Amino acid sequence: MTSTSVETPRAGLSPLLRLLILTQLAFNIGFFAVLPFLADHLGRAVGMAGWLVGFVLGLRTFSQQGLFVVGGALADRYGIRPVVLAGCALRIGGFGWLGYAERTGAVIGAVLLIGFAAALFSPAVESEVARQAVLHEKAGGHRTRVLALFTVAGQAGAFVGPLLGALLLSVDFRTVCLTGAGIFVLVLAGHAWLLPQRVPGRQQVQLRGGLGTLVRNRGFLALCCAYGAYLLGYNQLYLALPEEVERATGSQSALAWLFALSSLLVVTAQLPVTRWAGSRSALRRSMAAGLLLIGAGFAVVAAARPADWTGVQGLVPSAGFVVLLTLGQMLVAPAARAWVPDLAPEGRLGLYTGALSSVSGLIVLAGSSLTGSLLNAGLPPAVPWLALAAVPLAAIGLLPREEDTGRVSVAPGS
Repeated sequence: MTSTSVETPRAGLSPLLRLLILTQLAFNIGFFAVLPFLADHLGRAVGMAGWLVGFVLGLRTFSQQGLFVVGGALADRYGIRPVVLAGCALRIGGFGWLGYAERTGAVIGAVLLIGFAAALFSPAVESEVARQAVLHEKAGGHRTRVLALFTVAGQAGAFVGPLLGALLLSVDFRTVCLTGAGIFVLVLAGHAWLLPQRVPGRQQVQLRGGLGTLVRNRGFLALCCAYGAYLLGYNQLYLALPEEVERATGSQSALAWLFALSSLLVVTAQLPVTRWAGSRSALRRSMAAGLLLIGAGFAVVAAARPADWTGVQGLVPSAGFVVLLTLGQMLVAPAARAWVPDLAPEGRLGLYTGALSSVSGLIVLAGSSLTGSLLNAGLPPAVPWLALAAVPLAAIGLLPREEDTGRVSVAPGS
């Protein structure tokens, strides 16, 4: 396995890349079997107020995305295998704890553990996928096609996960959590067997020295802020969207189908969208177009809210939001990941991959609490959605320009 990490165009994806892409699939099946139903569980079963539900969801994102920089730095220092295995073990414990947590303190502890687990394994996997994608590009391939495949695998997991969770929720939320933990038991066992002890060509560097250079990298920090605005918008799938679906239909039963719609779009359209963007857009233009689509998704719901539609008709704006948000994601996520290797010093790709998510995690932590309060503030119904629409639109102006990074003109491949 380790001898074929650097691939040739004829060889296609290496065994290591195939393993990492399948890893993303398994991670998301386990994760999305639980997460879409967490907000409703916290509100109904645990009895949390709306602002506290928003805070806990933001805390989960922060403990994951916000601490990615730690996992990325550890992957640079010790390699990806020990970091991935430790993260899987923590995720198993976190899901098991959440299944039995009945008080606010216990819920917060479980959510923090679940988030930190991903902060270990995800940047390790993502940074190695990005490094392998660059090697693939040097061999004549296209880095963004590799990263698009990675995204497709993740969304395939996000498609299966909510359907599995909805099925298991007919038993109870604890069963959902324990099933998620069981999936990560299988992931842990598989990676203990298949993941190489050391990946050829990946340098191991000291922990010291990387952060100072990172905070002076204007282009990279600008990319982090724009990506954070995208992630805040994406996080509304778990906060604003469930509330809107329940308002329109009286329950959240349609939520699983909207998540399935999003994932199915990515699985079927991500590669064609990447191919189309690669023939027309640089990375900056791809991200700008994606952020514009995300803003338009929020605007669709804002425009429809005064009409106060209900039933199937009331789900139409939510479906429009999901479609536009997903199309935006298909442009933003691969472009951002493809951009990071051009901005990261040699040997620090894990740190920079982690920092991309850490900065965005801080944005989501602050933004989710504000969003939770905004949704429950008794404002005119369109106002929260208009405020959310403004965030990705404003982020377009934050994207790095050519003077901030010397390789902005690298275009997504096909």
